[in-house]
Amino acid sequence: MSGNLDFKDYRREGRLFTHRAITAGVLVVILLGGIVGRMVYLQVVDHEHFTTLAQDNRVKLIPLPPTRGLIYDRKNRLLALNRPAFNLEIIPEMVQDLEKSLAELEGLIEISAVDKERFYKLKRQKRRFESIPIKLDISQEEAALFAVNRYKFPGISIKASLTRTYPLKDLMAHVVGYVGRVSLKDLQSIDASNYAGTTYIGKTGVEKSYEDILHGKVGLQQVEVNVLGKAVRVLEEMPPQPGRSLRLHIDLDLQRVALDALGDVNGAVVAIDPRTGGVLAMVSKPGFDSNPFVEGISSKAYKALQEDHDKPLFNRSLQGAYPPGSTIKPFMALAGLEMDYLGLKEKIYCPGFFQLPGHDHKYRDWKKTGHGLMGVDAAITQSCDVFFYQLAHEIGIDKIQQYLKEFRFGEKTGIDLVGERTGIRPSREWKRKRFKQVWFPGETVIIGIGQGAFEATPLQLAAATAAIANGGHYHEPRLVEEIVDESTGAVLPSGGREHVIPVKNSSNWDEIHKSMIHVIEGPRGTARHLQNEHYRIAGKTGTSQVFTVKQDEEYDESKISEKMRDHALFIAYAPVEDPQIAVAVIVENGGHGGATAAPVAKQVMDAWLLEDGGNTVRSNHAATVGETE
Repeated sequence: MSGNLDFKDYRREGRLFTHRAITAGVLVVILLGGIVGRMVYLQVVDHEHFTTLAQDNRVKLIPLPPTRGLIYDRKNRLLALNRPAFNLEIIPEMVQDLEKSLAELEGLIEISAVDKERFYKLKRQKRRFESIPIKLDISQEEAALFAVNRYKFPGISIKASLTRTYPLKDLMAHVVGYVGRVSLKDLQSIDASNYAGTTYIGKTGVEKSYEDILHGKVGLQQVEVNVLGKAVRVLEEMPPQPGRSLRLHIDLDLQRVALDALGDVNGAVVAIDPRTGGVLAMVSKPGFDSNPFVEGISSKAYKALQEDHDKPLFNRSLQGAYPPGSTIKPFMALAGLEMDYLGLKEKIYCPGFFQLPGHDHKYRDWKKTGHGLMGVDAAITQSCDVFFYQLAHEIGIDKIQQYLKEFRFGEKTGIDLVGERTGIRPSREWKRKRFKQVWFPGETVIIGIGQGAFEATPLQLAAATAAIANGGHYHEPRLVEEIVDESTGAVLPSGGREHVIPVKNSSNWDEIHKSMIHVIEGPRGTARHLQNEHYRIAGKTGTSQVFTVKQDEEYDESKISEKMRDHALFIAYAPVEDPQIAVAVIVENGGHGGATAAPVAKQVMDAWLLEDGGNTVRSNHAATVGETE
């Protein structure tokens, strides 16, 4: 045999194996003991706690949407309120087969194609664990029927909420506006965390302008829910902060009078308190019912509103830009006096037309035979076009537009509403930017009577008229008078800024006041039929051309379609001794301002100023805070 032989120690290996087996056995016993002990602890010692936390239970953070603030008129009458509603909602991640569940749900409750379309749109926007409404504002019968079959629909439940409603419908639609579903576009411009659980957001009107105030702050609730998504108990809660309410300057009675005064014609009426800038009435006709927009108006209904030739969605008082016509003449006369282009006793001869030096074109006066010699007073009272053709030519477009800027023509008034249109205050720069063309002298001539490219909104005219009424103090128009905290009763005034128009000579302004009074009280005044024994009115009529009449043609209202007829305008303030209301009216295709627009303004002023059955003028119409009917 060669090499060494290795012999195994079987006894030693046996002892080692036995030792290892005992160690492993002890470890197994210890581990099993731990498991058994833990099971005993879970099943016996902490049995009560884990009975509450049943299989598939979980804790959820639920946002608590705040109650939206209310909107009142100046006499505390509700214009926008919240009413209770029940919505059928789905949490997608808790529904195993969504299509099947929806099909079964339709067997119980009618779900329209619009409901489904809205649901799937929201589903794409929200996370799977968030609750999404499938049908809004279900009836009590539907709620009861679903409650009986609730067990069949895990992840689907009925939730109580508050929904916005507008009791006055078209009367206040353009002012109050409406709320609508929070969209992806909305989420890009708001604090998304503060809108968790919130369904609505202001889309137009006061609802949009004061969204931050009306909405409030979201709350939070920590709840325990079971496998069906039903809350078992509330663990912790941070209550939401309700939105604050708004009290407007708007008087509901005056708003209704203004709307009714327009009758069957389309147009706009704006009434302002010259002392504060508070908007007492703002009417755009026709209007629309804003309630369908809250839950989501159908495509068919919305298309019908859009295609309506009367344009009910268009806010004429805020966005309607019209040539101001002869209503601009008091402002032009004031510019001429203040810039020394006119004297109080200076007269201009009116032969019935005006011609620029070296030109054959005739700019006609509304009175073919002419007015003869005209001073400021007579030119405004009788609305002589030639006087203002000549004046505009002498002042020039550069100085005209500079002076009219003081009255915010061609600019936003600063009202607390979104979507205000600026209108057009024509200038050389404006034409060069828009048309890349030079300005012609003839364009200046027609600006003098508020025609051509000149455009103003009814709101601008009302605010500018209010500035004349109080001697050059231009108050930014304001819809909201006060912000009210309903929970504490605290009231915060909401005022606009004041702009003082430079007054070179107060006698110039007195001349304009006198001339506008003579429009009503003068024997040749264009609105002399408005004169009454109760209070005195200062005003100015106007006619705005829809199309241009050629040099060799005459305007014959009877031979053109109604939609092509001139617009009728009227501006006024009263009482002249202590102006409490300034009004601007436009009647679309209404013809002459004195015949159609002026009577509308008279009805509005009567409603605001007269009491005791229309026999007494109120000495002070300013409403006190908290005034009620």
